Formats: sequence, C-alpha cells, structure tokens
Amino acid sequence: MVKSAIRKVTMAVLAPAMALGATVGLASAPASAAVWNTCDRWGSTSLDGYKLYNNIWGSGAGSQCLWANSGTGWGVWANHPNTGGIKSYPNSTKTINKTIDSLGRLTSSYNVSVPSSGAYNTSYDIWDTDHQYEIMLWVNDNGAVGPIGTWQASVSLGGHNWNVYKGSNGSNQVFSFLRTSDSRSGTVDIKPILNWIAYTKGWMPGNETIGDVQFGYEITSSSGGLDFHTNNLTINSG
Repeated sequence: MVKSAIRKVTMAVLAPAMALGATVGLASAPASAAVWNTCDRWGSTSLDGYKLYNNIWGSGAGSQCLWANSGTGWGVWANHPNTGGIKSYPNSTKTINKTIDSLGRLTSSYNVSVPSSGAYNTSYDIWDTDHQYEIMLWVNDNGAVGPIGTWQASVSLGGHNWNVYKGSNGSNQVFSFLRTSDSRSGTVDIKPILNWIAYTKGWMPGNETIGDVQFGYEITSSSGGLDFHTNNLTINSG
C-alpha cells in the first residue's frame, strides 16, 4: 500500500499551494458540541500539548471532519469511497524529541470506538526527526488493509503480541507491528519496541532521535460516512 511517510515529508510544500482548493466538502457535525472542529483537508490545532490534524493526504478522498474536546478526546467522521489506497490519517501527535538511548520511558494508553465496516487501521505512527524511519503499531484493523514489506517475526513486546513487517515506501524504512488480535483499549510500553528495533535487530541506530508519536486512523474506505472516536489517549515520556 502507499504509505503515509510521504505526507510528513511533503506536507510543508504541498499545503500552501493547495490551501485554496484543498478544502473537502462539509460533513455532519459531531454528536455533541466540541471545542474545535474542522473539515479542511489540512485542518489542525494544538490542545493540551497535542496537535490535532485532519490530514486527508491520499488521492480519491471524500469528505472528512475532525472534532475535539481536548488533545486526548476527539473523533472523526469520514466518508471515503470504497476504492484502494489510503485516503487519510487523522491523528493526535505528541512531540518527544529524545534519542532512543536517552528515553527512560515512553508509554501510551488508548481507548477507541471504531466501526465494524469500512477499511482502516487504528495505529500509532512513530517518526524519527529526520523522517528516515517510521514505526507503526496497529492495535486494530478492518477490511482490505495491510502493512508495507514482508513478515519478519512474531514477538511479545510492550505488553502486546505482534506480527512484525519490514519494508520501504521509497522515502523511508517502515517497521510495522500488527497486534495479533484487535484491541480497542490498552496500554503500550513503546520503549521496549524501540529497543528491539535498534539493539536486537539493528534496524536503526540507538542514538536516533524520536520526534513525533502520532495516534489515529489510517482510513482506506468509509463509504456512507463512519465515525471513529478516540475516547481517551495519553502519551507519556521521561
């Protein structure tokens, strides 16, 4: 599949040029009043130390609106056609800016409500500051979606069991950890996963700086309009 790394590298260049014509159609408002909402393709804001980003980056996308009551409680309504290719990755981002070997801890808890139809994954997307490496942690998925690259191993790390895939999207290395069973709530200890990649496998340097930890929904299709709710999210480092 076409991966999301390109959106991070090119967003600063594309957004100004596309700003006037890139706004997607309006969708229904969230069920309850929110402190912030957007239906803009690149709509974003900062709340409570997190950045919320609508991020409709793929081609052939439909309408999508993101609303937030806080940086850790937010949701998305998306109506993307049943065609191939990722349409969007609405997410909440926490900036870390610490090297793997200097991180004492990096943990996150999540609680989500996701639809039973459509094609998507609920995932963490973790980036180094140079965007050479992308680490995805899929906690649930639905429909015809799959990771980049080839299967490497089955491991138990950070409190979960994963199938690990490794590949490249042409711009950066991608390490995808797919939870062996779907989960809608839990806690992930991310530091042991980074250690395994760097020190057990040697796939990236231990002094690589982890920049952003994102959490959101990589949506391929959601025809008719589907709701994705992040009921709670915390990302903590030290």
